[in-house]
Amino acid sequence: MQVLTQMTSETYKFDLSIGILPLKRRGAISYDSSDQTALYIRMLAVTNKTIKSSFVFTPGACVIFKQLFSRDVRVRSQVGFEPERRGSHPYLGVDFRTLHSRAESAGSIPARRIRRLFSFQRHLLSSRLLRGAPHLNPLHILDEDYCGQAKCMLEKVGSWNFDIFLFDRLTNGNSLVFLTFHLLSQYGLIELFQLDMVKVRRFLVLVQEDYHNQNPYHNAVHAADVTQAMHCYLREPKLAQSLTSFDILLGLLAAATHDLDHPGVNQPFLIKTNHYLAALYRNTSVLENHHWRSAVGLLRETELFSHLPAEDSLSIERQLGSLILATDISRQNEYLSRFRTHLDENDLNLGNASHRHFVLQMALKCADICNPCRPWELSKQWSEKVTEEFFHQGDIEKKLKLEISPLCDSEANTIASVQIGFMTYVVEPLFAEWARFSDTRLSQTMLGHLGLNKASWSTMEPEASGSSEDGESDPARSSEEPSSRALTQGSPES
Repeated sequence: MQVLTQMTSETYKFDLSIGILPLKRRGAISYDSSDQTALYIRMLAVTNKTIKSSFVFTPGACVIFKQLFSRDVRVRSQVGFEPERRGSHPYLGVDFRTLHSRAESAGSIPARRIRRLFSFQRHLLSSRLLRGAPHLNPLHILDEDYCGQAKCMLEKVGSWNFDIFLFDRLTNGNSLVFLTFHLLSQYGLIELFQLDMVKVRRFLVLVQEDYHNQNPYHNAVHAADVTQAMHCYLREPKLAQSLTSFDILLGLLAAATHDLDHPGVNQPFLIKTNHYLAALYRNTSVLENHHWRSAVGLLRETELFSHLPAEDSLSIERQLGSLILATDISRQNEYLSRFRTHLDENDLNLGNASHRHFVLQMALKCADICNPCRPWELSKQWSEKVTEEFFHQGDIEKKLKLEISPLCDSEANTIASVQIGFMTYVVEPLFAEWARFSDTRLSQTMLGHLGLNKASWSTMEPEASGSSEDGESDPARSSEEPSSRALTQGSPES
């Protein structure tokens, strides 16, 4: 603060009689002492700093404060990258913040500004309610009407037909916050673990903000969808009778944060562009490790579990990481084989904590890729979004003269071929084993939707293949060749 005083002595007047203003500042990802090769660390918090009011502002002062309170400061330890904001990446001139963004028409009001306006109105309303102040502002009527419809939807949050896209619109883009908070309350976890509701709310808001909504697929809506699916699985009889409240808390938090700060590109892209995350995690489960560390950073920043013993907090962080790391698609066969062996030998004992944790891992894996098992109206939208994200990456790789990753070449693949391959080689084997474990109406419903959706895409694939001239594309081959590599789409070998 002495530096600030010297820099701004001509533009500020400090009243030294004013009290302490605690400051909180967000950062990038968490830094653990075991990560000796970390290239940047998380600025967890700046607290209990004494800044005295009042100020006489000038244009120069505004510039200084924008620099001082910059949200995303990353400190590099070993590589000479220049500091950048969250989401920007210093290599090859690629900025993931704009990778999937679309230009807005001139004169139009950005949708992001509209969402922020509604969110700000809701923030004011909730603040008044917490203070016990009466609600008098008629401008909230429309916002409250939408919230009322969202609450009606939450009454059926356990339905497999839950429309997360509609729910996201009704909550003005806050589906992840509303849905996760509702589930934590519904399970009684806030009261049971004596969680501070303000901290819970702040944690969920920060989690939602750390998803890149410019990504067509890996965004906060996807996280909300996975969390809703996880809730459906947690209610299955075998799990509902065996899981502890601690297991349920871990499952919901892992679902909400499993793709946190996803850049919209896959692991092979990070590896072949020598991204610092790939170096940090040694080309192994790069994205999943980053999601986990990002989640731990937000847990520590918000001090959500600060009231628990240190050992319990560390246990939550470790088990959260174990769940998130299980979503690495390159390790699909490893987990599936282990699951199949347990089912063949009939030795899964849900009274055993390690077995319950393994079942949670499998449940999260199912929730993460359950889109093909949703009703066609929902599944088709997700298929289009994930393929759009793949093709965007392929376009960037072409622009940078890099080898195009499997499934990312829009000229060699279609939405139908990508989805048929994904369903055949990844989704069907996993959900067939899940149905063996939990043979319920939900499992049969998911398999039924999966078969119908695959048939729907199959009817589209011959048309796409037949549109090629001179038989350049064989329909059977076009649907099979990319799918054979679907398992390794996130692995270093792909």
